[in-house]
Amino acid sequence: MKKTLMLLFMAGCLYACHQSPANTASQPAAGNTDTAYQIKTGGIKMILVDGKYHVWTKKIGDGKIKVLLLHGGPGFSHDYFECFEDFLPKEGIEFYYYDQLGCGNSDAPADTSLWNLPRYVEEVEQVRKGLGLDNFYLLGHSWGSMLAMEYLQKYQSHVTHGERGELPLP
Repeated sequence: MKKTLMLLFMAGCLYACHQSPANTASQPAAGNTDTAYQIKTGGIKMILVDGKYHVWTKKIGDGKIKVLLLHGGPGFSHDYFECFEDFLPKEGIEFYYYDQLGCGNSDAPADTSLWNLPRYVEEVEQVRKGLGLDNFYLLGHSWGSMLAMEYLQKYQSHVTHGERGELPLP
């Protein structure tokens, strides 16, 4: 009896997986935004930087106001920013965690030539492009604020300034 139930359960699982839109032979045409065909990621997106490494990002909330967070360190991760989840989305602010190369959930190459400020500035720009951000806010803490200032010297046209540099709350 147990063997029969186990086989029925496995057959049901296989059938359900086979019927899943992600496993059908005919995938939607490019540009199809039907959510039945989108893979659920929980907002996580790995972004290719420097042509061979991946950095971890995660989107929280939805809104017209978009903020990219730059953590401190170097060497920290996004973890201490997680308190923002309790209040920013409620205010209509969409924000993005991002673990810089060598930190947190991102790749950690042993190549010490990668650890320089100009390369990190380019990494932030690659992350911005990978997330499709334009007219966004940049919030840095400690090392992240220094990185933000260097990024702004080169790529300020992509970052919004708000009124008097303030984050507009609804």
